Amino acid sequence: MAYSSTVLAPKPIATTMRAATITGPKKTEISEMIIPEPAAHEVRVRIEGCGVCASNMPVWEGRNWFNYPRAAGAPGHEAWGRVDAVGSEVRNFLVGDQVTMLSYHAFAEYDVARSDEVVPLPDSLIGKPFPGEALACAMNIFRRAEIEPEQNVAIIGVGFLGALLTQLASRAGARVIAVSRRPYALDVAREAGAAETVPMKNHLRIIEEVIELTSGEGCDRVIEAIGEQWPLDLATEVTRERGRLIIAGYHQDGPRQVNMQLWNWRGLDVINAHERDPRVYVAGMREAINAVAKGQLNPAPLYTHTFKLDQIDQAMEMMRDRPDGFLKAVITM
Repeated sequence: MAYSSTVLAPKPIATTMRAATITGPKKTEISEMIIPEPAAHEVRVRIEGCGVCASNMPVWEGRNWFNYPRAAGAPGHEAWGRVDAVGSEVRNFLVGDQVTMLSYHAFAEYDVARSDEVVPLPDSLIGKPFPGEALACAMNIFRRAEIEPEQNVAIIGVGFLGALLTQLASRAGARVIAVSRRPYALDVAREAGAAETVPMKNHLRIIEEVIELTSGEGCDRVIEAIGEQWPLDLATEVTRERGRLIIAGYHQDGPRQVNMQLWNWRGLDVINAHERDPRVYVAGMREAINAVAKGQLNPAPLYTHTFKLDQIDQAMEMMRDRPDGFLKAVITM
């Protein structure tokens, strides 16, 4: 009796990937690119998702100092995924490890990162969105704010970052006063633990209400999380004498003016909470992983909108317009 057998050909190894390229103001195109090879001390990650950050907006909207097209995958930097390949000198990661990382071209199906800027995720977070860099920002801002129990803490602006900071501050035992223009965001703040919420409408009325809520003293800590002139002015006005003003908003659309007279008179400590040291970001990622895994921080309800790679323009428009119901967009692959 004759037998026949079918020999299956080996599955071809992919050599190209899809990546998004910002080709001009408010215009993104998807193209096929060569999958990057990790250098000796790098890790290559197959991206599962990447958050959309406020700092992406100037590049997408267009500024005089940007040249186009931008590099493929840029400026995506809030990625998570699985290790796909490791460099010859990497010993602390294996193919298949679930990770988040610092990388800068993550609006693509693959990206590479230094192995010391990649952080493993526990089993409990596998399959869940985890924009590590964004969560690290919240942890680092919270650390630098030095919030203590029973302090009055105003958070000016309740988007994704403001909501995370509301959770952290309220859990630390502070009395949080959340200020935001959107009724939806104020609802989110209350769910995150805010004791008081103030609509961001009339400048003088906001100041009066916050001063009244703090028995005439103002707030011990004020976190400005919007990145515009008016919120910065407002944050200054509601910070008490010898209080701490923490600037967490992304101020990249032009110069700012500050009320130095008031800063001097009240003896304010003013903290620019933006970090540039990758080691600090990585430490923040580890703190965020620990906090989420232990249930001390819950970002899951804040990922309100999900888009595909070829929908980045729509995601950017959503972030620009910030309709009710929107807090954070993530791009999934």
